Amino acid sequence: MPEVTSFAPGFPTWAELASPDPERSKDFYCDLFGWYSYTLTSDMGEYEMFTLGGVQGPEVAGMQTLADDSLPSSWTCYFRTADMAASLDAVRRAGGLVLVDSLDVADLGQLSVCSDPEGADFALWYPYHLQGAGVVDEPAAMCWVELACRDIEGARRFYGEVFGWRSVERDYHRPVYINWKVGDWSVAGMVPMDEHWPPGYPAHWIPYFWVSDCDESAAAAAELGGRVHIPPTDIKPGRFSVITDPTDARLALLTPAVEDRAAVRARP
Repeated sequence: MPEVTSFAPGFPTWAELASPDPERSKDFYCDLFGWYSYTLTSDMGEYEMFTLGGVQGPEVAGMQTLADDSLPSSWTCYFRTADMAASLDAVRRAGGLVLVDSLDVADLGQLSVCSDPEGADFALWYPYHLQGAGVVDEPAAMCWVELACRDIEGARRFYGEVFGWRSVERDYHRPVYINWKVGDWSVAGMVPMDEHWPPGYPAHWIPYFWVSDCDESAAAAAELGGRVHIPPTDIKPGRFSVITDPTDARLALLTPAVEDRAAVRARP
């Protein structure tokens, strides 16, 4: 399992769950992915770290308790910035909002939470001692992040201005699917919210997690109290399913068609 020691600016670095019921969420994800968890205590309160292989294993995701019960449970995708102040200025200039201004998280790093012009939340991360996930593109780890939105052209403009992303169209499972690239490397995707989505459903980011058998994992998620919204479906990158966990946080499962994710991400 290769260790991730750093992330380039514009790359996804971390996925964080905000849950109204941390114990239920912990049980669900540890059972579904085989994760281990431990509690990190700081001046900001308690934070749950999910790892592979026990307390010494690489970090794969985090969880905090949802502070406001009126807000939905959700996953937040974090992206690496080389300059927090400059990134926040870019967010504002491009029409986004800064929801949580830059703050230090102990000695781990600096974060900020933003939303794009359509209201999809995301976070920025500048690392100190925690670069982000200790492993990606491996079983039980994050292997992709994806935006679902209605204003595709507006999103192209916004994220291009904020992260310098270049968009490339793909012929996957929908008429239009966008891969965003940093240099030659695909870092994220975007899917249009069309008539198949419920009216008024908000734009949002979700993480994808690698599973060895998408069908088995989707069935296990349902048995553990989750819901399957898109049943296991074949697409060019592999077999995927979109689910919500028992607290209604949305995420996706993917069994890659090609295990060499580097080759897939480097596709022109």
